[in-house]
Amino acid sequence: MTRGLAAMRDTGFRWFFLSRAITMIAGSMSSIALAFAVLGIDNAPESLAIVLTVFTLSNVVFLIFGGVVADRLPRALVIQTCYVIDILSIGTTAALLFTGSATIPLLAALSAVNGAASAFVMPAMQGIIPQLTTPEHLQQANAMLSFVRSATTIGGPIIAGALVATAGPAWVMVIQAAAWIVAIVLLAMVRLPAPDPSESSFFRDLRTGWHEFWSRTWMWSICLAFMVMNAIHIGAWGVAGPYIAKNDPRLGITGWGWVLSAEGAGILLMTLVMMWLPLRRPLRWGMLAVSLLAVPLAVMGLYPQALVVAVAAFAAGAGVEVFNTGWNVTEMEQIPGDKLSRVASYDMLASFVAMPLGTLAFGWLIGHVDVSSLLVGSAVVYAVIALGTMLVPSVWRMGRIEGAVAR
Repeated sequence: MTRGLAAMRDTGFRWFFLSRAITMIAGSMSSIALAFAVLGIDNAPESLAIVLTVFTLSNVVFLIFGGVVADRLPRALVIQTCYVIDILSIGTTAALLFTGSATIPLLAALSAVNGAASAFVMPAMQGIIPQLTTPEHLQQANAMLSFVRSATTIGGPIIAGALVATAGPAWVMVIQAAAWIVAIVLLAMVRLPAPDPSESSFFRDLRTGWHEFWSRTWMWSICLAFMVMNAIHIGAWGVAGPYIAKNDPRLGITGWGWVLSAEGAGILLMTLVMMWLPLRRPLRWGMLAVSLLAVPLAVMGLYPQALVVAVAAFAAGAGVEVFNTGWNVTEMEQIPGDKLSRVASYDMLASFVAMPLGTLAFGWLIGHVDVSSLLVGSAVVYAVIALGTMLVPSVWRMGRIEGAVAR
């Protein structure tokens, strides 16, 4: 088996990979469908911002609890339970859309349920990957998952756009619910030993996770940077992007789908590189690469023509993948396995906590300031913060653990 696919030698990882691939395929379509379902009910950026904000707020509130639960219970079981909750909420969303009874408050409430479930899934997934493969294959495992994510990001928005335009967003929700059912079955094939019973209290486990997080300068400095960077990203990309697509014919809904697909293509290309090219300085190269996301933000503000924005999004996607792979590998190598989900939950909390402010702020700003100036200014701030993290010595010097780089 080739070096790039070496992680597939591990049986547990193979079943997890199939399960995750199916959910990523369906999820890449449903996010687009939800955005245009909201705009179909109320063509206002504020309404879309509300639904996205509620999801993120719910996610943030439950994240640290999700990390403790994922360290205490079998992680595959945690993921399966949350998928059942998702199926119920997604099915309800589809029923509301089919019957024409969907409203912004109802979609926001269901989005809150999905956000809470995701708060338990994400730390569990971050913690389960090192259990399913070896340190030598860790970068390849993360790159393979990113490969599927990016491949589905290319095709998902295009398929979703076609389905939304012809059959409506409700059918995309049906597809997602069916995919989650299959994923639950596949996860049942993952066999891992149960975690050791915790003798400490729930809140002591929280404090332990916080100590592990805050004792690492490279971790909290990058997470603080992403507080602002993610707020900019979710606001400019998640709110301003669809709004411009719906109201500016130079971009258009179809063009926006192609832009998101181009971003996925950049990620896809870079995942192939990451399967074979070891990142010996994962944080240094990761922060340099992720700063490229400022480019499509500026382009969308200056000249939102679909092809031009798509080219910039392709480069940004490649940069995002370098960071994602470098960050995940560093976190999985540097954090003890029995504390990894808790630390990951603090990482996610710190990174995501300002995102609701980003969605609300951009939802308001789009209607009150010049959108072009807003996006260009946001791009400059994003790039300065991303590049500034490399001034932190531990970020600049961080390497792989001894013997972990596959030969």
